[in-house]
Amino acid sequence: MRRGPAFLLVFGLGAALLHAAPAAAQIDSREGIALHNEILKLRADLDDLRARLGRGGGSGGSMLGSAAAPPPAHSGAGSDITASLLDRVNRLEDEVRSLRGKLDETNNALQQQNADLTKQIGDLSFRLDNGAGTASPPAPAPTLSPAPAPLGGGPAKPLAPARRTPELAMQEGNAALARRDYAIAERDAREVLAGPRTPRSIDAQFLLAQAMAGRKDYQGAAVAYDDTYNRSRTGPHAQDSLLGIATSLTAINEKRAACATLDKLKAEFPSPRRDLLGPIAATRRSAGCR
Repeated sequence: MRRGPAFLLVFGLGAALLHAAPAAAQIDSREGIALHNEILKLRADLDDLRARLGRGGGSGGSMLGSAAAPPPAHSGAGSDITASLLDRVNRLEDEVRSLRGKLDETNNALQQQNADLTKQIGDLSFRLDNGAGTASPPAPAPTLSPAPAPLGGGPAKPLAPARRTPELAMQEGNAALARRDYAIAERDAREVLAGPRTPRSIDAQFLLAQAMAGRKDYQGAAVAYDDTYNRSRTGPHAQDSLLGIATSLTAINEKRAACATLDKLKAEFPSPRRDLLGPIAATRRSAGCR
């Protein structure tokens, strides 16, 4: 079976990835908008105050033949209010710049994390493709040729059984997985994958990943789960495959990659199946995700 692209190529698709920015960045954006609106309001109040003070300073009689008129009684208070508003505007603008900086840092950190993760999975796939750490698949059973009829007209030996249908192979493979006979489950899955592509091929790929994880070949399981996800990113095995990738990466101590996979699972499936909530939480704890 030819392995598909490493699962983190998904993370390399910037538009698909950045639509699920962290909650902190979203909060910063909302706060930034609120601060910007408040600054606009304060500026409007400041302009109104200046206009009113200007109208007040320009009124009064002629200055000829008399001492200079004293400034209006409220001019000192108006200056204090103006200074206070200016100070508040400046502080709010500083907060907006700080929030924009935090948002840029968050996006840059997320992009760097995805790039690192893509490289790690690419390296892992390369090692697997070159036979590092994976067991050889079970050898296919030899095909028996029909034996010639014996001399003398005796009964002929029975012919070799016909090839199983994909449905039968999957039925027997899932039964083997249930009784933890992972070698048989893997053999049946590979038999389906070696034949023509059928609607059961995606099920066979998922069975193969489960069997490899069952026999603790976590590197191979991570790639097999990745192939399952890439074949059907919205199919019935998509959530299980992402969780399987994260669990397998945690087992081989690729915890940073595992946490990024769990973040992707949360972004693409904000409401995962109820039966996955416990395993997701347990994997997040095992990987030490924040």
